[in-house]
Amino acid sequence: MSEQRTALVTGANKGIGYEIAAGLGALGWKVGVGARDEERREAAVAKLRAAGFDAFGVPLDVTDDASVAAAAELIEDGVGRLDVLVNNAGITGSAQQMPTTVDPATVRAAVETNVIGVIRVTNAMLPLLRRSASPRIVNMSSSVGSLTLQTTPGAEVGPIAAAYSPSKTFLNAVTVQYAKELRETNILINAACPGYCATDLNGFRGYRTPEQGAAVAIRLATLPDDGPTGEFFDDAGTVPW
Repeated sequence: MSEQRTALVTGANKGIGYEIAAGLGALGWKVGVGARDEERREAAVAKLRAAGFDAFGVPLDVTDDASVAAAAELIEDGVGRLDVLVNNAGITGSAQQMPTTVDPATVRAAVETNVIGVIRVTNAMLPLLRRSASPRIVNMSSSVGSLTLQTTPGAEVGPIAAAYSPSKTFLNAVTVQYAKELRETNILINAACPGYCATDLNGFRGYRTPEQGAAVAIRLATLPDDGPTGEFFDDAGTVPW
């Protein structure tokens, strides 16, 4: 197997996911660009390659068992292992998320992508990650999922959102459970908050750039072997649960 490190970034055709892929590519890594849309995926791969990075496309719909299994098989056949998985793909759901009026389907869709999708992809990639000398998993979360911040008077945690925010709280809880199960292994898994970045996820209203948002994920993807696991970070340090 190649000594070059390999990462898979889900939702990597645009925004923060693309910048994570570019940042890891700049470190000399081979980067799998996971995305559903073929045209956007291949455009992202071409752009990364034009910048001198070693990138390849990974057809991937995190909500589909067969798609995720095929993605794992593609990496198995092409590389033989995976060093880092960045679970970045996510959705906000509809604009109407007041808890008293939200459509349950909106909540279900957010959980399916933001939580179950992460579980589906992580479990499919674990056999490949176990072959790495220093495997890392980064789950892209958000400070809006922090129950501590949500219940702190005056804290800036965005609008009321009965689907998106709780889905990130759920993701944080799942991250902790993975860390507990994997604690006796060399796999480090952490949650990351990129901050309020200008992406199409929020109509480009954020005040941070996608490149700035990618920095915390790149840091967690390259943690030393004695680094933390089961924790929640942003650029400033630990985010409260």
